Amino acid sequence: MNITLIGMAGAGKSTIGRALAKRLGYTFIDVDHLIREKTGMPLQTLIDKEGDLAFIRFEEEAILRLEQVDRSVISPGGSVIYSEKAMTHLKTISKIIFLDTAFRSIAKRLPNARKRGIVGLRDRSLKELFEERMVLYQKYADFSIKLNGKENIQEITEKIIELCFEENT
Repeated sequence: MNITLIGMAGAGKSTIGRALAKRLGYTFIDVDHLIREKTGMPLQTLIDKEGDLAFIRFEEEAILRLEQVDRSVISPGGSVIYSEKAMTHLKTISKIIFLDTAFRSIAKRLPNARKRGIVGLRDRSLKELFEERMVLYQKYADFSIKLNGKENIQEITEKIIELCFEENT
């Protein structure tokens, strides 16, 4: 089994994902890293040069290549929910956990959001993107964990493990 963490940039997907993978003895897969490796460009440069739709395609392709993965924690970018194909594939190969992080925490963690490689910031504010994406994150999630930015990472990883492995006990 695999576990995929979804949520906004700044929600803690990479930090929590690494801790969760280590705790479970799983591999950690950072989809943003796969995109940077494939394109040879930082995410923001890729978005500036190719546009949002091209970035979403790169993200989708990277996820669709994750076919033979097992015992992995997958951390896609926050825009993954714009690709129904990618989300359908992730749902097929993993349990999807939405890290439902308060907007206040996201805004605090992303003081330079426009340089972070976030799809959609060219024509919308971070708050508008947040509100738009919340519905999609909830749509695709198998489970949601409400975070306010003050949680202990170990407690969050234990909660994810409980949701994914002990749901039938």
